[in-house]
Amino acid sequence: MTTLPFDTATITIRDASDDDSWDLIGLIAGSWAEYPGCVLDVHGEEPWLLAPASAYAAQEGRLWVAAIGDRVVASAALRPSAAPGTVALKSLYVARNARRRGLGERLVALVEAEARRRAATAIELWTDTRFADAHRLYERVGYTRGPHTRALHDLSKSVEYYYVKRMTYDR
Repeated sequence: MTTLPFDTATITIRDASDDDSWDLIGLIAGSWAEYPGCVLDVHGEEPWLLAPASAYAAQEGRLWVAAIGDRVVASAALRPSAAPGTVALKSLYVARNARRRGLGERLVALVEAEARRRAATAIELWTDTRFADAHRLYERVGYTRGPHTRALHDLSKSVEYYYVKRMTYDR
């Protein structure tokens, strides 16, 4: 594995734009390709990637990207969930050669700060059962895996774990 020649100070985290579409497609496709059977079907299963910022804005959500120069190396998003007072952490991806530098934790913290700004009582997420590194990250930063899974019936034959983190506020 080749690591990128940068330190975390050279990373810019910003709101995504629709112009980030191809970079996000590459980031997610690359992440999924690490796991046997995971395939990204943009047009059939993930059409939000064609206009990512607009797709999240339409759902009252927010999508961030982390970039080195103009190269996107990570993403994370938040959108309201079906449960009242709950938001969903979505689209947390870090390029393989940018991992283990705290970037995933920084992006989760950004999502959590936005959840607090929205006075959310909980953050939930679903993650593919194959993404063991992500599970370790979520558990390390205080998310608890729930007892249930869901099958997506997609091309990748995805089965996902449910995680939740209850938000606490200083009084």
